[in-house]
Amino acid sequence: MTPYIQLENISKSFGDLTLYSNINLTIEQGDRSALIAKNGAGKTTLLKIISKEESPNSGTVTFTNGITYGILPQNPIYDEEMNVLEAIFHSNSPLSKCLKQYELAIKASDAEAIYTASEQMDALGAWDIETKAKTILSKLKIDNLEQKIKTMSGGQKKRLALAILLIDNPEILILDEPTNHLDMEMAQWLEEYLQKGNKTLLMITHDRYFLDRVCNKIYEIDQKEIYAYSGNYTDFMFKRDERITQFNTQKDKAQNLFYKELEWMRRMPQARGTKQKYRQDSFWETKKIAFKSRDDNKIRINSEKSRLGTKIFVANKISKKFDDKIILNDFSYTYNRFERMGIIGKNGSGKSTFLNILTGGKTIDSGVLELGETVRFGYYKQQNDNLDEKKRVIDVITDIAEVVNTNGSNVTASALLTQFLFPPETQYGTVSKLSGGERRRLYLLSILIQSPNFLILDEPTNDLDIVTLGVLEEWLENFEGCLLVVSHDRFFMDKVVDNLMIFEGQGAITFFAGNYTEYCNHLYDKEQNSAKELKELKELENSKQKAEHKNKEAQKKKLSYKEQKEFQQLELEIEQLEAKKIEIENQMNSGSLSPEEIAESSETYQNTINKIDEKSFRWLELSEKAE
Repeated sequence: MTPYIQLENISKSFGDLTLYSNINLTIEQGDRSALIAKNGAGKTTLLKIISKEESPNSGTVTFTNGITYGILPQNPIYDEEMNVLEAIFHSNSPLSKCLKQYELAIKASDAEAIYTASEQMDALGAWDIETKAKTILSKLKIDNLEQKIKTMSGGQKKRLALAILLIDNPEILILDEPTNHLDMEMAQWLEEYLQKGNKTLLMITHDRYFLDRVCNKIYEIDQKEIYAYSGNYTDFMFKRDERITQFNTQKDKAQNLFYKELEWMRRMPQARGTKQKYRQDSFWETKKIAFKSRDDNKIRINSEKSRLGTKIFVANKISKKFDDKIILNDFSYTYNRFERMGIIGKNGSGKSTFLNILTGGKTIDSGVLELGETVRFGYYKQQNDNLDEKKRVIDVITDIAEVVNTNGSNVTASALLTQFLFPPETQYGTVSKLSGGERRRLYLLSILIQSPNFLILDEPTNDLDIVTLGVLEEWLENFEGCLLVVSHDRFFMDKVVDNLMIFEGQGAITFFAGNYTEYCNHLYDKEQNSAKELKELKELENSKQKAEHKNKEAQKKKLSYKEQKEFQQLELEIEQLEAKKIEIENQMNSGSLSPEEIAESSETYQNTINKIDEKSFRWLELSEKAE
């Protein structure tokens, strides 16, 4: 395969923090590859180095001549005064200009401009691109081309950036968290889209189903080095375990050899011969392997349990709407003790609004919402805006509690942060220096140490690394309280919830007993059954039509051969006379006939009607005879 991008001996540091040293990586044509690492290990930095937004301390990045690439950043930046259409066709390429002129001509209903733009579209072969663009925008729910960028949410801007990149269709797609802000339907569409053709991808994503279904190569940044694995996420997990097992085995062997060689080194005078010099060099190499440590600290999440009564919350005919948009419509539900529910639905269907109503952030328009007295919410929001950028990391936790009781023992805020993979040097730095994933991890810790008995998680998996997600899932499986989760991470939902609340839009809410995969299977079975029923209906209709045709043919056979011919000829003649009648009517109503022509047409019209009556009477006579 053709190498598209080559990284040679790349090193990157920020002050005393070294992300990686002398790493090498090659992206070949057709590679659908992903970068996996803990938060703060330098995944996004490496993408920025590849896309030339940032420079390495040493090493080179080489692109094959003429290769085009496009980038989907975590937080796209636009001219806020542009609208969607202007952002899509902001490029100065002839194709972009042509597509823009065509869209503007259609919008203005300018026939001459449409004709001119159409000719340009023909010349550039742009019709397929225009159709493709509309499909992509539709699938990503970008419908209002006149909407100003400044009025769009962060999620809408991310989807717009993804749409623009897919429309431009560069040879290499560099994607940072492509499924963030996509609902499940969009994520599934994107999976299928990226699987088609020989697309070359390099991406960061924590969506494990997406990794499994799209990727054919995984790169892992671990211990400041990079490792390549062929296959998808499942293959990666298996091969990574093999690598670590092999590392530990080699380390054990090296330690045994080290202590044996150490005795020799202590006994021997300074080496003079070549053999002794070689053995000394080998000793120092063995020592490096024997005492090479793995920073495999795992996050330990512990919190004090809070008592939970039998009454959680009861909603009785509650309603909420914004202008014409209905969120809840006479919604009633009794939440059970220890219930674990996932909430799914398209973006904008009201999921986050419902959570804000439940936690008191928004009021209902009507109805009654009753909360149990012992309920203690822990609300993890999509946007952790309450983290002060200027505040030290340790102060974020000590402002909540200096000492936290976890499983019956007191733990200081500093010790708890260390357990949560914030080393002392990070604890005394400011929040502004943390990566996006580290901020989310800190925010999660600030929620969990408050000992909630009802956890509400709104998109908890965004920006969390896969290691943290695995530990969070394990902790939630053992959480002795109520759980309400909004997430587009299908893998996460399958692990932690038992039933689903589905927001279908305009206040329509349904429930499903089971996790996300079971719900998808249910929809598939339902779709298959509907298709089967439709097929059976069509077959029934075809059988009915065949029977009627057969009956009609049998009736005709009761007539003599001459009468059958006459019957068929009459059907044809009546049809022709009806057409002639309509033609005369149109001529007479056109206003273009002279008085003489009108008189002549009137006479012809009456003669035609007489013939239709005559032939229709004979047709009826023959049809009755056939019965």
